[in-house]
Amino acid sequence: MSFEKQITLAITGASGAPYGLRLLETLVAANYQVYLLISSAARVVLATEENLQIPANPQACTAFFMEKYAAKAEQIKAFGKDEWFSPVASGSAAPKQMIVCPCSTGTLSAIATGKSDNLIERGADVVLKERGQLILVPREMPLSTIHLENMLKLSQVGATIMPAAPGFYHQPKHIQDLVDFVVARILDHLGIDQKIMPKWGYQK
Repeated sequence: MSFEKQITLAITGASGAPYGLRLLETLVAANYQVYLLISSAARVVLATEENLQIPANPQACTAFFMEKYAAKAEQIKAFGKDEWFSPVASGSAAPKQMIVCPCSTGTLSAIATGKSDNLIERGADVVLKERGQLILVPREMPLSTIHLENMLKLSQVGATIMPAAPGFYHQPKHIQDLVDFVVARILDHLGIDQKIMPKWGYQK
């Protein structure tokens, strides 16, 4: 099966599960092969915010999302936190683009310090060391000095910090409009053509 590109998407335990799900949906629609990493805390948030019971088993998780988004064969591949032989764990095989959406402040801290204690942290570490594109989407307020220092450190080494802070100039009518605003900006930064949200100056 031929795909446009490969990309890694990590969903962690911050509030904001709809952002991660919508991003996964749009990446599948854009014909990307998605390496999917979901933390145990993220499964709790997904159950709480979206009433989705995500299987912990990587194969079952893959099947769940393949069916949910009518993906092509092998288009979504979920990996467990300790699958160190997966492509995302190595600079020779990992996609050059990775998004953590939403990104918990705990994950933010681990990436900023190079902890690499699970596959999400290792995947982000690989993208940074290989000079790829790492986008982090924190959803937290207020931000402590520790959070801000970690964001600054990551920005200085090349990561893009994109807080889940939707705008309102497109006059949103529904929660989905707010979700799409953030996801559209992520897609713009990834260089993926998107039609879910008009750009500034082209509002309906």
